[in-house]
Amino acid sequence: MRYLPRLLEATVATALKQFPAVVLTGPRRAGKTSLLRHVAGRADYRLLEDPDVLARVRSDPRSFLDELKPPVILDEIQNAPELLGYVRTRIDAAPRRTGQWLLTGSQESALMQGVAESLAGRAAVLHLLPLARTESPKVTLWTGGFPEVVARPGARELWFSSYVQTYLERDVRAVTQVKDLGTFRRFMGVVASRHGQVLNKTELAGPLGVSVPTIAQWLGVMETTGLVALVPPYFENFGKRLMKSPKLYWLDSGLAAYLLGLRTAEEMERSPFLGALWEGFVAAELIKAQLNRGRRRELYYFRDEQGLEVDFLVPGTAGRLRLIEAKAGKTVRPEAAASLRSLGRAMGDRVASAWLVHRPARTAAGLRALVPGVSAVDLDAMIAAL
Repeated sequence: MRYLPRLLEATVATALKQFPAVVLTGPRRAGKTSLLRHVAGRADYRLLEDPDVLARVRSDPRSFLDELKPPVILDEIQNAPELLGYVRTRIDAAPRRTGQWLLTGSQESALMQGVAESLAGRAAVLHLLPLARTESPKVTLWTGGFPEVVARPGARELWFSSYVQTYLERDVRAVTQVKDLGTFRRFMGVVASRHGQVLNKTELAGPLGVSVPTIAQWLGVMETTGLVALVPPYFENFGKRLMKSPKLYWLDSGLAAYLLGLRTAEEMERSPFLGALWEGFVAAELIKAQLNRGRRRELYYFRDEQGLEVDFLVPGTAGRLRLIEAKAGKTVRPEAAASLRSLGRAMGDRVASAWLVHRPARTAAGLRALVPGVSAVDLDAMIAAL
């Protein structure tokens, strides 16, 4: 498959000049290995999922590392966390040598614990999600952004079916002791049906017959493995009683549509989930825009107990905010901007801009004024403006 340039490449290249190690996390098949092999050129490479390689690591980690000639890529390092201490020793022996160790991992939480303990101050930690719209115009609401689906959309359903099976057998079992993978697979479907909603763990537990603590644990697994994001409510009170629970989003719209049982793009267009899928697609693109610049994720939503709701608040410069509302329609009317205008008035000069993001149409693309203080914008124009 032809390599597609990634926006994170420049940040990775800079980090390789400044740190002895770079750690790249993200969901399985997002393109982490391809990116590092592209940036690092002739770096030595070892996949730490191969049983023979893992056996050698566990029997004699020092000899394993002695055979490598840095720079080296250690792929899926979460399978051999014991190596991190030995890598640290080698870094400390020559602390000024940068760009020597490139590590990837699909399980962020466990990997980050090891990095925090072993490589603190020695490694740049970056996060890669599937392809963004700015990386390929072939990324759509229907396909999502996984590189292999974007490259071969005709094999979309078979790919997602295989991906879910691999995810269950490798990532889920590696992170937690889930005894019934069939129930976890049904859990994924239930979570897909709550895409874009305020998280209610009791509602998720009911159809599956499991406890709320189990739901909390399973959601943690899906966050850890990079499939879902919990977007918190905005934390400042403007004289209003605010919601306190996060909203739940899948980070790939193609996978979410597959889990919802949508088999064609035409089915998706007629589906009651279309609005939630579009809202999640916008959320994922906003998060990718931040992570691809090497920044931390900063995304919030607003909802008070009187029903005023705005989908996304994105912090900008000088403490000001961008307000963003996602609408799946291609035609937007002034009344759709009501919530943006209401919250904008409450926040006053703290608002940098207010955008209503709609799906692209053949005409009237780009950014245009909708009502005073609010612009209608398609997704590509919004990301460019960020």
